[in-house]
Amino acid sequence: MITTTPIARINRLETQLANQIAAGEVVERPASVIKELLENAIDAGATQIDVTVEDGGIRLLQVRDNGGGIHPDDLPLALARHATSKIRGLDDLDAVCSLGFRGEALASIASVSRLSLTSSSDNTGLGWCVQSEGRDMIATVTPANHARGTTVSVRDIFFNTPARRKFLKSAPTEFGHIEEVIKRLSLANFNVGIQLQHNGTRRWHFKPALNDLEQLRRVSVLCGQSFIENAIPIDTEVTGLRLSGWLGSPSMARGQADMQYFYVNGRVVRDKVVSHAIRTAYRDVLAPNRHPAFVLFLELDPSSVDVNVHPTKHEVRFREQRWVHEFLARSIHRGLAGLKTEHYPAQQAATATDFSQIAYQQPQPTEQNYLVLPSAGYSQPYRTSDHSTPQAQDALADYLAPLRDAVPAPYHVPASQTPPLGYALAQLHGIYVLAQNEQGLIIVDMHAAHERLMYERLKVAWQTGRLASQPLLIGQTIAVSRAEAELSEQAKSWFQQLGFDIDRIGEEAVAVRAIPALLHKADLAGLIRDILADFRTHGQSHRVEEAINELFSSMACHGAVRANRALSLPEMNALLRDMETTEFSSQCNHGRPTWRQFNLAELDKLFWRGR
Repeated sequence: MITTTPIARINRLETQLANQIAAGEVVERPASVIKELLENAIDAGATQIDVTVEDGGIRLLQVRDNGGGIHPDDLPLALARHATSKIRGLDDLDAVCSLGFRGEALASIASVSRLSLTSSSDNTGLGWCVQSEGRDMIATVTPANHARGTTVSVRDIFFNTPARRKFLKSAPTEFGHIEEVIKRLSLANFNVGIQLQHNGTRRWHFKPALNDLEQLRRVSVLCGQSFIENAIPIDTEVTGLRLSGWLGSPSMARGQADMQYFYVNGRVVRDKVVSHAIRTAYRDVLAPNRHPAFVLFLELDPSSVDVNVHPTKHEVRFREQRWVHEFLARSIHRGLAGLKTEHYPAQQAATATDFSQIAYQQPQPTEQNYLVLPSAGYSQPYRTSDHSTPQAQDALADYLAPLRDAVPAPYHVPASQTPPLGYALAQLHGIYVLAQNEQGLIIVDMHAAHERLMYERLKVAWQTGRLASQPLLIGQTIAVSRAEAELSEQAKSWFQQLGFDIDRIGEEAVAVRAIPALLHKADLAGLIRDILADFRTHGQSHRVEEAINELFSSMACHGAVRANRALSLPEMNALLRDMETTEFSSQCNHGRPTWRQFNLAELDKLFWRGR
C-alpha cells in the first residue's frame, strides 16, 4: 500500500511566536539581555549606566542610564519588532555607526520576560512607562516620575518558556557571564561610567575615564595589574585604518584564550581574519599551546565592514579582508618587535639613545674586566651540537667573529649614555650574563638570547634571497581541486618569490619543479595543498614562511652557544648590544624570556635596605 504525506499549508506565524523564535537568536541567557540593554544605553549617549542584578539575572536585570531618553509617542514602538531609531534606509545599513540597529532586542526580551521601560526625554522629572508581560505582548503606557534617561527592568527571564529556563546555569555562573559582558563594554567605552550591583552588593564602580592615566587604571582593574605592567601600547594608522590599544607581552601569555578583547569601531567581535592575523604576528614569540592577551581597537570606515552578519552582532565581514589582515599582522608584528630592550615603563623609554654613535674609551685590561664566575664543567671547550647543520655552524662562526673583535665597554659612563641592557659584569655558572644598567641588575640567559639572534639572522638571509631554490630532478605532480589549480595560477609570482617553480598542468593538477632548498625534506604535496587552502580562506598564506621558520628555529637552537661556554666581557657586551638592535630579542624562539630586569627597589627589598 502506497502512503502519501499530506502537503503542509503555509501559515503566517503569530506575532508572539515569531518574537519568541527571534528571542532564541538574541536572548541566550541573562548576559545576552544585559549586552543589548547596555548597547542601547551607549547608543543613547549615556555617560553613566547603573546595572542592578538579582540571582545572577534570573530574577531581575535592571539598567538605568542618563542618555537622551525616548519620546513619549515612541514608547509603544520601543517594544515592537523591527522598530529602531538608528537606521532609516539601506544606505544607513551599509554604514552602521551604532552598536544596536536591528530593532529586535527589546521585542525579543519582552516576549520571554516581564519587562517595563520607563523613560524621559527632558529635564522635567516626568516620564512615561511602557510594560509588557510575556505571551500577550500587549504594551500599556502610563505616566511615571523619571529623570532624563531610561530605565529598563527585566524580571523572571524565561518564565513562560520553561524548556529554555532549564538550560540556565546557577546564579553565580550566570552572574559571571554578566560581569564578562560589562567588562567588554567597559574596555571599549572609557567615557561612560558604569556601576554594577548584585544582590544588594556593589561589585564594579567605574567613573568615566577621560584621560590616559584613568584609562590605564580601568584596564588595570579589568585585566589585572600584571597585564598592564607588561603590555606594549600600540597606536598605528594608515589610510583608512587605525589600530590602537595594548599588546600583552609574550612572557605573559596564557593557557587559555580568555583575555583577548578585539573591537571594530567600538564593537567587540570574533572574526577569523582578525584571529589569523594576530596568531601570525605572535607566532615567533609564543610557546606552544599558549595564547596572547590583548585589548585592541580597530577603527575604519563603517562602510568597509558589514556588521549585519549575525543576530548577536558578534561577527563581522570586512570588504577588504586581505588588506585588513595585512595591516593587523604587520602592525602587531612591529609593535611586538619593539619588545626588545626599549621595553621599559614610559618614563624610562624616553631615554633611549643611538648607542652606535657613543665613543667609548677602552679601559686597561685589568683582571676585573674579564671576571667570569666559575661553574661545574666550566673548563670544557665549546663545540656545536652533533645535530648542528652546516648552515647553523656557518651562522655561528659569523656571529662569534664580531664578538671576538668587540671592544670592552667602560664601567663608568654618564647615566644618559648607558644602554638599555647596560654593561656586563660577569658570567654566572656558564649560563647567565650579569649586567648593570641605570635601573639595576640585568640577567641574560645567553643561550636563549643567542638562539633568538641567530634565528633572526637566518630569517633575514632567507628574506633577502641569500638562501637558494633547489630544482627537482623529477618534477612532482600534485592533484588538487579545480579552484585550487586556478589559485596556483593566480599566485604563481608569489610562489616564485618563495623559491617554488609551480605550473598548472591540468584542470585539477599542478606540477612542482623547484622548491626552497631548506624544504627538501618537507611533505611537498601536503604543504602545497595547505598553502592553496589558506589562499582560499585568507587571501594569502604563511605556510612556507612557517615551515622555513620552524627549520630556522631548530638550526638556531643547535647552533647557539651552549651552557659552560666561557665568554669574555667584550663578548658579553657585544651580545648585549646585538640584543638591543634585534627584533623580538626579549623572547627566545620557544617563547621563553631571554632577560630579566631587577631594579634597585626590588634588590633593596630583598635585603631590607631602608627599613
